[in-house]
Amino acid sequence: MKSTANGLKWSAIERLSTHAIQLVVMLYLARLLGPGAFGLMGILAVFIAIGQTLVNSGFSSALIRETKRTESDFSTTFYFNIGVGVACYSILFFIAPYIAIFFEQPLLTQLLRVLGITVILNSLAIVQQAKLTIMMDFKTQAKASLISVLISSCFAIWLANLNYGVWVLVWQALVYSACNSLILIFLCKWLPTTGFSKQSFNYLFGFGSKLLAAALLNTVFVNIYQVIIGKQFNSSQVGLFTQANQLANVPAITLTTVIQRVTYPMLSNIQNDTNKFESTYLLTLRFAGAVVFPLMIGLSLIATPLITVALGEQWLASAPLLSILCFAFILYPIHAINLNLLNVKGRSDIFLKLEIIKKSLIVLMLFITIPLGIKAMCIGMVGNSFIAFFINSFYTGKFSQLNTKKQLKALLPLFIGAFLCAVITCGITLFLSNIMMLGAYIQLFISLTFMPLLYGMFIRFLQPDLYLQFKMALCSENKISQ
Repeated sequence: MKSTANGLKWSAIERLSTHAIQLVVMLYLARLLGPGAFGLMGILAVFIAIGQTLVNSGFSSALIRETKRTESDFSTTFYFNIGVGVACYSILFFIAPYIAIFFEQPLLTQLLRVLGITVILNSLAIVQQAKLTIMMDFKTQAKASLISVLISSCFAIWLANLNYGVWVLVWQALVYSACNSLILIFLCKWLPTTGFSKQSFNYLFGFGSKLLAAALLNTVFVNIYQVIIGKQFNSSQVGLFTQANQLANVPAITLTTVIQRVTYPMLSNIQNDTNKFESTYLLTLRFAGAVVFPLMIGLSLIATPLITVALGEQWLASAPLLSILCFAFILYPIHAINLNLLNVKGRSDIFLKLEIIKKSLIVLMLFITIPLGIKAMCIGMVGNSFIAFFINSFYTGKFSQLNTKKQLKALLPLFIGAFLCAVITCGITLFLSNIMMLGAYIQLFISLTFMPLLYGMFIRFLQPDLYLQFKMALCSENKISQ
C-alpha cells in the first residue's frame, strides 16, 4: 500500500532523527555528568515508566484497533488519561521519600517529584497521537518529536555547561514532554467535544485492561535490573549498566517503534484477508530481521572502540555489558511483531498470558544470576530473549500459518548472513591490528566500512526479493506488499 510506504518513511524519519539527536546529546552529556548522574536517573526510570504505562492504559491501542470509533470513545479516553496521570503523579510525590530511603540516595526525593510531572504532561496528548496514527499521519508526529527533541536537547546542553549535574537530565525530560504534547495538541486540532461515557469506558477497558496488565508487567521487568543493581551495588554501577542498556536498545527499539506504529493500524485494516495478512506479516518480519540483525551484531563487535571514542575511559567498564546486551535486544522487534498479531486478532488475553509466563522466567533467571554479578545478569537477559521467541512464535502459529518453523526459515538466513559478515569484519580488523597499531578511531572506521558493505552485498545477491522491497520502501514510489 502506498499509504503504508509513506507511513513507514515518515515514521522512520521521526524515530531515526529524534533518536539520533538524543543519542548524540546523551553521549555528550555522559562525558560531562559521569556514571553517577545516569545511575540516579536509571533508578527512577522504573517508577516513571510505570506511571506512563498506567496513563496509556491500553486505551490507545484499543482506539487504533477499533474500526467503529465514536467521538465519545476519544473524549472518554482523553479524560481518563488525564485523571490517571494526576493520580499517578500524586502517588509518586508521596512515595518519593521512601524510595530515597530504600536506595540510600536522599536526592531521589526531589528528583522524582519534579521528573514525575512528565507523566501528567504526556497524558495530555495520548488521544491526539492515537488519532494521527489511525490516519497514518506520521509526518505530523515526526514534526512534533523532532522540534521537541531539538528544543529539549539545546536546553540540556545549556544547563550541562552551567554545571547543573543530574538536574540536566530531569529538565531535558520535562521540556521534551511539554513541547511534544503542546505541539501535538496544536497540530492535531482536536479537543474533546463530549463528556465521559461509561459505556465507552467499559468497552475500551475490556480490551485495554489486558494490554495494560501486560504492559505493566513488561515495564516492571524491563526496568527491574536498574532497581536490583541500584540496591545491590551503587549508582555508578547502575549508570554503567544503564548506558550500555540504552546504547543496545536504541537501534532495536527505534526499529520496533517504526514498524509497530505503521503495521498495527495497517494489519488491523486487513485482518480479515488471510492471505494478504500473512504475506504482509511475513514480509514485516523479514524487514525487521534484515535491519536489526546486522545493526546489533555490528554494535556488539565495535563496543569497546565505540565506548572509548564516544564516552571516554570513565565508561569503558560498560563495553563488555554492551557487547552482551546487543544479543539480548537483537530479537526485540521480532517479539513486538509477533505480539502485534495477537493484538490485531483481539487476543489481548493471550498477550497477558504470555507476559506472565515470560516474566516468571525472568524472575527465575534473576535468582540464578544476581549472585554471579552484573555481567551474568546480562547473559541471563540474552537467554530470556531467545526463549521468549519460541514462546511468542508458538502462540502466533495458533492464529496464523506463521508458526515457529516458518519464522525460523525466514529469519535464520538473515541472522547467519549478518553473523558471518561480522566475523569477516572482525578478522580483517584483527589482521590489520597485527600488522600495525590501530587506535579506537581506526578500528571503528574499518568496522563501520566493511560490515555494511559486506551485508549490503549479502542482501543484494542472496536475498534479491528483500533487496527490491528495500528499494521500494526507501523510494516510497511503490507499495510494500507482494
